[in-house]
Amino acid sequence: MVDAAPILRMVNLTKQFGRLVAVNDVSLDIQEGEFFTIVGPSGSGKTTLLRMLGGLEKPTAGDIILRGERVNAVPANRRPTCMVFQSLALFNHKSVGQNIEFSLKMRGESRRVRRERGLSLMNVVQLPEDFYDKSVTKCSGGERQRVALARALASDPEILFFDEPLSAIDYRLRKLLEVELKDLHRTTGKTFVYITHSLEEAMVMSDRIGIMQEGRLIQIGSPNEIYLQPRNKFVSEFMGEVNTFAVRAGADGGIDCPHFERRFTSPARPDGFSDGYLVIRPESMRFLNDASEAENHLEGSLFNEYALGSRVQYHVSAGGMMFVVEKLREQAYRGAPNDDVMIGWDAKDSVLVAD
Repeated sequence: MVDAAPILRMVNLTKQFGRLVAVNDVSLDIQEGEFFTIVGPSGSGKTTLLRMLGGLEKPTAGDIILRGERVNAVPANRRPTCMVFQSLALFNHKSVGQNIEFSLKMRGESRRVRRERGLSLMNVVQLPEDFYDKSVTKCSGGERQRVALARALASDPEILFFDEPLSAIDYRLRKLLEVELKDLHRTTGKTFVYITHSLEEAMVMSDRIGIMQEGRLIQIGSPNEIYLQPRNKFVSEFMGEVNTFAVRAGADGGIDCPHFERRFTSPARPDGFSDGYLVIRPESMRFLNDASEAENHLEGSLFNEYALGSRVQYHVSAGGMMFVVEKLREQAYRGAPNDDVMIGWDAKDSVLVAD
């Protein structure tokens, strides 16, 4: 079976501001109906990339292909796309209904058609019908987010671009809206391209994730692929708390750790691996009663523990390094700070990465 042609293609896309290369030779295909999230720290180029895709910036080099057509010079208002900004950019002097229907009014639709479409979209984003005449200035942060989403959907775009729309709201509401956005994606079948600096948002919502660093897309994959098989140290640490230490390839297939002056059982080595880092996720670490219970082990002392709702996190000091061990509450380790402990992991639960 031949894969369908991508709805959106980036081909060697570059954007330069003077001497600053904000986006550097990015190539990427996004499939129709996909939820694709671009993740990266501040200054990595993700917002500039999104603005080019939305028609708000012109590329310095490379091409943007939308349904097989080159759209580099097509202005934003002539593309079948819509942007949801971090600031939301709502019209504060208009009601909820007037905000949602704005693109329909510009298109010349009748008042009856606009109202029907507006009320229908309010139902999609879970806004009560009696909010139709409510001023957006009287809406809460979460309600304003829903108004912005409904307004974006009103013009029936083929692709929705999201510029960190949840970054300015509190944690509890953000978690609720992450779920609602994913549900909205499923309900509408639209293509979503989303940018964020939050690992949690990307992991919860995305079909695929692209990690940006210094203007380049350095890894693309499903949330599980990127979490479990990071390409380098930057990706492994960006994708959440992790235990990392420098190693080099041993002659017998093991790996040597100069810091601990130890040899550990190695996971599968990437082609050409000679030195780099061993990465072990906190949930893959465990407390041992005896060294024989795991392929690799370290001895240390319990520094502290932290209750995280359904999980408990432990910090263990070993060899001058601090390791993180995370367990479900029902599997919690019963100990006290300064207790001597042994922690360990199996080779299959670790991964080797380059710098």
